[in-house]
Amino acid sequence: MKNQSTPARVVITGMGIVCPIGLDVETAWQAMLSGKSGVAPTTIFDSSTMPTQFAAEVKDYDVAKCVQNPHLHKNANRGSQFVLGATVQACQQAGISLETDTPSDQIDRTRLGIYLGAGEGAVNTDAFFGALVAGWDKEQRAMDWGQWAKVAFEQMDPLHELEQEPNMPAAHLALLTGARGPTLSCLTACAASTQAVGEAYDILQNGEADVMIAGGAHSMIHPLGVMGFNRLTALSTRNETPELASRPFSNSRDGFVLGEGAAILILETLASAKRREVPILAEVIGYGSSADAFRVTDMHDEARGAIAAIELALKDANIAPEAIDYINAHGTSTAENDSIETMAIKRVFGPHAHNIPISSVKSTMGHLIGAAGAAELIACVLALRDNIVPPTANLHDSDPHLDLDYVPNEPRRAELNTVLNESFGFGGQNNVVIIQGYTG
Repeated sequence: MKNQSTPARVVITGMGIVCPIGLDVETAWQAMLSGKSGVAPTTIFDSSTMPTQFAAEVKDYDVAKCVQNPHLHKNANRGSQFVLGATVQACQQAGISLETDTPSDQIDRTRLGIYLGAGEGAVNTDAFFGALVAGWDKEQRAMDWGQWAKVAFEQMDPLHELEQEPNMPAAHLALLTGARGPTLSCLTACAASTQAVGEAYDILQNGEADVMIAGGAHSMIHPLGVMGFNRLTALSTRNETPELASRPFSNSRDGFVLGEGAAILILETLASAKRREVPILAEVIGYGSSADAFRVTDMHDEARGAIAAIELALKDANIAPEAIDYINAHGTSTAENDSIETMAIKRVFGPHAHNIPISSVKSTMGHLIGAAGAAELIACVLALRDNIVPPTANLHDSDPHLDLDYVPNEPRRAELNTVLNESFGFGGQNNVVIIQGYTG
């Protein structure tokens, strides 16, 4: 909610990513453009008895190579480790000092904030289920909770359990950056990091901070995470060809591919960026958020929440639908999302919907859940920078009922000025951010 008569302009001055197709922004961007897949058989745990036996994992990443004081983060969960690396990249690009008591970046730490869409850490399954087995009384066919507690106290690490809290990635970033301004964390499923960016934008417009570290971090590649999505029949089971499994808008799509990672954008007021004389990558001009108020796992069948979020973002940006040059779709590769998202775009944009290139980079990196929206917003910034639309990979058999321009398989040159990023999450959360090239 904007409370200033003239809201501050907000720009992007830094970006960082750690994801299945790259441990830095440029590597990931080239993988998106080439359609390189980050999907392979699962190695984090033994998934051989599960319907889905593959995922998009982050490989060859070592947080100790990213930070000066790794001992401060030795208990960090996978999401926190990833977001530390992504934040180091973003802060370096934005000229923000790290891990020092005497920063040289002209930023008041009480006006440097953090907003993350961050997921819970993984359960220590061996200890957790070991305690459950130890606590089961076969004769009584009931749990002996006293025995369960005894074994749990012996086997479970309290610091590991603490790191399951969704606010912990933000806590690690505060240690890294010295940020003492507004620090928030949300977990609105697949829409979380787009919400984090959008609400960080609002905070800056309202004058509550000068700089916000915004984005997301998540890893659900663990037995409970994978089985949960399998039970919802949301994951692809294309075990023979996992690299082809994420195929948004395809007629043969059979579910999304679970990924992991982190993505961070540095948002700051235009006044702050000018004062610090840092390069400006793009400008954030609109944000819209809504809820379906329908079902926990289903989008509204008339796309009412998605439509509302897009329309609110366009209104906030004070632009007509025809101003949008590219849409980075949520594009999960599920039958429901891809069809309802297409419906929403058609209803908002009317005839112009057929003129807008639309693509889903989940086709290469999988679905990063809480980190997905911020990773995809980085793709939008790069699309603006290079005037190129990343493709939807694996789109060789288009769904005949989905008739928009999904940019199949090959990147496309295009004159881009204003682009829109969509994120729609389980629970009916819908968040949309609009950015444009900075023109002064």
